[in-house]
Amino acid sequence: MEWLIRMKEALDYMESKMEEPLNIDDIAKVAYSSPFHFQRMFNMLTGVTVADYIRRRRLTLAAQELAISKVKVLDVALKYGYDSPESFAKAFRKAHGMAPSTAREPGIQLKAFPRLSFHLSLKGDKEMDYRIVEKEDFTVIGKSIQVTTRDGENLRKIPQLWLDANEDGTSDKLIEIGVDKDLLGICAEMDYPNEMFSYWIAVEGRPGTDPQGYATTVIPAATWAVFTSVGPMPHAIQSVWSRIFQEWFPSSGYEHTGGPEFELYLPGNPGAEDYQCEVWVPIKKK
Repeated sequence: MEWLIRMKEALDYMESKMEEPLNIDDIAKVAYSSPFHFQRMFNMLTGVTVADYIRRRRLTLAAQELAISKVKVLDVALKYGYDSPESFAKAFRKAHGMAPSTAREPGIQLKAFPRLSFHLSLKGDKEMDYRIVEKEDFTVIGKSIQVTTRDGENLRKIPQLWLDANEDGTSDKLIEIGVDKDLLGICAEMDYPNEMFSYWIAVEGRPGTDPQGYATTVIPAATWAVFTSVGPMPHAIQSVWSRIFQEWFPSSGYEHTGGPEFELYLPGNPGAEDYQCEVWVPIKKK
């Protein structure tokens, strides 16, 4: 219940500051959370990033103001954090499908992104299998892309990366290079304020392993909460991710460290009812 109150207070704070500069450190402080953990929780609970939520709410309020007043477009743009009429017009057109001046026309239909709210929902009727693992830093070998969470780009590009890797033989080649036959899907260098992160399809490499032309990076030592997913992909593991942030984190006394997180895909048929894979999340005590 406490985390729900804190998230609500953070939403109230954001809403009260829509006409002022908003700093993620200040927002997270209202929720008694680290900036990264707050942003990760918010994204997993709502399906949008903090930055995207603020942007959509500001454009909603701007449209309402233009529709009911004669205020200048420039003044509205500056009021809601845009440096120029051009940047405001571009964002406004993307959100509403029209120029800001068109919003003043009688009977024009505008899009509204309503204020979010959190409601108490009693869950936890189903057990969650997890274990705590201490793991030293390790090197991974693989292929990576930079993606943004803006406009759901990550939801399109990451599945395409996997499709390409499975079709062009990348997945099989990496399995041959790796310590074992487990493939990793890694989210790293997560930059929520700028809505960017890098995504890797990779394997854990042995010391001195020839990467054979693939990229390498080091996953830092961490304490990990490891959750088991059982069921066909991708629905089973998506459900696990949701429960981690909706149920486990709010009641665990842990928070996300801000380091890389990954899914570990074990050998087997991903479409089978009994297929098992794992979610690894780096954690620290609050």
